[in-house]
Amino acid sequence: MAGKVRAIPEGFNTLSPHIMVRGAAQAIEFYKKAFGAEEIFRMPGPDGKSVMHAELKFGNSSMMMCEEMPGMECSSASPQTAGKTTAVLHLYVEDADALYNRAVKAGAKETMPISDMFWGDRYGQVTDPFGHVWSIATHKHDYTPEQIQKNAAEFFASCAAGPKK
Repeated sequence: MAGKVRAIPEGFNTLSPHIMVRGAAQAIEFYKKAFGAEEIFRMPGPDGKSVMHAELKFGNSSMMMCEEMPGMECSSASPQTAGKTTAVLHLYVEDADALYNRAVKAGAKETMPISDMFWGDRYGQVTDPFGHVWSIATHKHDYTPEQIQKNAAEFFASCAAGPKK
């Protein structure tokens, strides 16, 4: 007799993203190249070519994905079909600059240049070729809530002042 089944499968956290992608097989290869993802599992769709379900590992976190399947009630739209994305996938890594540059080199579009942010992260955003936005960060400073508030006020005041000449 087998042991007790885990309510949360090995390798998953309580909250794990599950994204819809148009061109899932190509997206899997992009995520491997751009972010160093590891493919854990892939189940082909009914046509034998599409991806009905896949699991990828990014560091210590898992993400599920599947092919957008128009006309199926259980399928959501990809960002390409919806015309936008409503979520950002956030990656904490040891070297945000290196991963940001790797993603851009692999074909991601620079959305927000990487820089030091008022909350203590080295942070930037890219959009992958499939329409998903990724934030890439390395935590650099532990600030108190009061320090973050002060830093934020200074940051927003500098934004209101416009670019420096």
